[in-house]
Amino acid sequence: MELRGFFPFMMSICLSIVLLSEKSVANIPVIGSIYSVFEGSQINWLDYGGMFLLSNNSNFSFGFSSTKEELALFSLSIIHVHSAIVVWTANRGFGVRDYDKFVFDKTGNVYLEKEGGIAWSPHTAGKGVTSIKLQDSGNLVLLGNDSRVLWQSFSYPTDTLLSNQLFFEGMRLVSEPNSNNLSSYLEMKSGDAILYGGFQTPQPYWSMANEYRKVITKEDGPVTSASLISNSWSFFDHNQNLILEFILSDDFSFDVTWAAVLGDDGFISFYSLHNGDQSNAVTMKIPQNECSTPEPCDPYYHCEFLTKKKCYCPLELSNHWIGSPCDGSKSSIQLLNMGDKLDYFALEFVSPYANCDLKGCRDACVSNCSCLMLFFENNSGNCFLFDEIGSFQLRNGTSKFISCIKLPSDAGQRLNPAKKESNSQNHLRIVMIATTIFLLASCLLFLGYWFHQRNKRMLQFFEDVMGKDNFSCQDDDIQVENFLEILSRNPNRYSYKDLQTATNNFSVKLGQGGFGSVYKGMLPDGTQIAVKKLEGTNQGKREFRT
Repeated sequence: MELRGFFPFMMSICLSIVLLSEKSVANIPVIGSIYSVFEGSQINWLDYGGMFLLSNNSNFSFGFSSTKEELALFSLSIIHVHSAIVVWTANRGFGVRDYDKFVFDKTGNVYLEKEGGIAWSPHTAGKGVTSIKLQDSGNLVLLGNDSRVLWQSFSYPTDTLLSNQLFFEGMRLVSEPNSNNLSSYLEMKSGDAILYGGFQTPQPYWSMANEYRKVITKEDGPVTSASLISNSWSFFDHNQNLILEFILSDDFSFDVTWAAVLGDDGFISFYSLHNGDQSNAVTMKIPQNECSTPEPCDPYYHCEFLTKKKCYCPLELSNHWIGSPCDGSKSSIQLLNMGDKLDYFALEFVSPYANCDLKGCRDACVSNCSCLMLFFENNSGNCFLFDEIGSFQLRNGTSKFISCIKLPSDAGQRLNPAKKESNSQNHLRIVMIATTIFLLASCLLFLGYWFHQRNKRMLQFFEDVMGKDNFSCQDDDIQVENFLEILSRNPNRYSYKDLQTATNNFSVKLGQGGFGSVYKGMLPDGTQIAVKKLEGTNQGKREFRT
């Protein structure tokens, strides 16, 4: 009997140990590699910041991290542990909840769930993936039976490049969108590295070919790839021969991990990750000029950089509101001449729309509904049309371009965005003041009406009791006297002679009031009284009677 009870008891203990062991394994990050039949959500690794896979050197981690848009949403990311820089993201723009799972099933399929659907997948189903490894370089690789790489994160960068990560034609970096929802892009095109703003028609603003800080090591051959090696960003031809370098630091070391991050401001910033300090960005950025990106300021604003960047609205636009001429408006169009003081970041990189005179350039913009602005180069006759506009650069001298902005003909009666916002605030303030005055006036009118109705009801009561004819023709004193006569339980009333006798001709004064003196007296029945003698005021008489 005791033996039969002992075995179930031991079985339950063993089962509890197994379950606890499985739980602890699921909640502790794995070092190096994970294998098929692995799954979990952010909440399973909550104590480890959502990370479930570490590189062997523990410099990089892979797992769930909060998105910038909302802390309650998560991305599947690779993070440099010491600096907390996110170097790669799987489901960018498609955040998942803390209960959505990362799954590596027995068929080798890898994916991230999102409320029953799929937020991200490398599409490796049926390719024989047996393990996922986070390399010491920060590269996440999916391996087959023969350790062959079937997929790697280095081939699908987001906004960051790491040391020894090859960047070649067909790949691109995409920044997070800025406050105006504009992203910047880095691509390898036509033998050159190009940065451009993600407008409807892309607008370049930097190229390695035009970068004067580069060091050329070989003159011939187009650039086909680039990589962060040692202390430089190196560019190679199709045979992997070094063509040029962009030197990042005087510290020549192969042990340093570098990160090139394309920020939402449009700049590529370089970080040395060996010391784990994210704020230790190299002072060298791409591009160098603070006003050379698409939107260092808001669209249509001037950007000026002397000791620091300054943004301000052009005086020519201070009384205008800028809108699209393709918005269905039937108003006619005018071109506002902005003079020859403006420059624009994309003019150095884009091809002209036409070669003509200034009138032909103006006519081309007016007749093209998508054209918002033109730049005309006097020397060459080149005409540049733009369907979207970022920030302007202000030249200290004169620019070689004449610029015009397209406006509706009634734009002078409108406001630019800055004034529109200010005017909206003033309008709101006026509405609030007017509403307050209206409410106060309404309250005063209501109180006046209420007092009028109360007096009217009291007057009606007097008329009902005493008769309208008798009441209306009497003066105030007679009305009150008559009213006191008809009230039930009216107070005892004494003649002046009775009070004069009771107070011994008002001989013992007790005090002085606001409307007369108070005297001590005694009634015939022995009751002591205080008598207030009014001294020539009608208000006092009323107070005495009430």
